Parts: sequence; C-alpha cells; structure tokens
Amino acid sequence: MIGNRTFFALANPVRRKLLELLIQGPRSPGDLAREFRLSRSAVSEHLGVLRRADLVQDRQTGRERRYELSSQSFQRLDAWFGPLQRYRSERLGEEHREPHPGVSGIRRS
Repeated sequence: MIGNRTFFALANPVRRKLLELLIQGPRSPGDLAREFRLSRSAVSEHLGVLRRADLVQDRQTGRERRYELSSQSFQRLDAWFGPLQRYRSERLGEEHREPHPGVSGIRRS
C-alpha cells in the first residue's frame, strides 16, 4: 500500500533528485551531498525521510553508511500507478498524452 509518507517524500525536488542519483547504485550521504548546495546533514535529513517512506534503505559498510533504492517500494508504486496510466491511455489516447516528467524532469542547477 502506498501511504502519505511516500507522497510526502516524493513531493520534494531534492528527494526526487536523490532517488535519481541512487539509480546509479549505492552512495554515501557525503557523496550525495557533493551533488547539491546543501550540507551533508541536510542531505542526511532528506535521506531519512526517504528511508521512513521505505523508498531507500541504508547499509553500514565499515564506518560508512551507504544508501540504495528499495526495490519493493518501487514495485508497489508501479502497481499503484499502473491502473492510472492505463486509464489515461484509454481516455486520452496515445496522440493526446503529454509526456510525464517523472524524476528525470528535475532541473539541474
């Protein structure tokens, strides 16, 4: 079931960008922070929101914590969005569909 925490987490462009970066594989908060004009602690707070929404999971490797995408959550998101996408396709037809920006629609600064 997709809950409010998931939508709250996805509502923030920084968190969407973090998810986009984690598509490439596990990364540390410090490594992710270098991609933003944010402190490591601010990025860690965003990662905490994503973790509580079950969109990412963290693993301790030695002294370093690394974050990665949680595949089960994205399977649930796909299951939730699937009927909506089918409805849109059936009602609007392919010729009237607007492209959906998804996480890749975030502007890079």
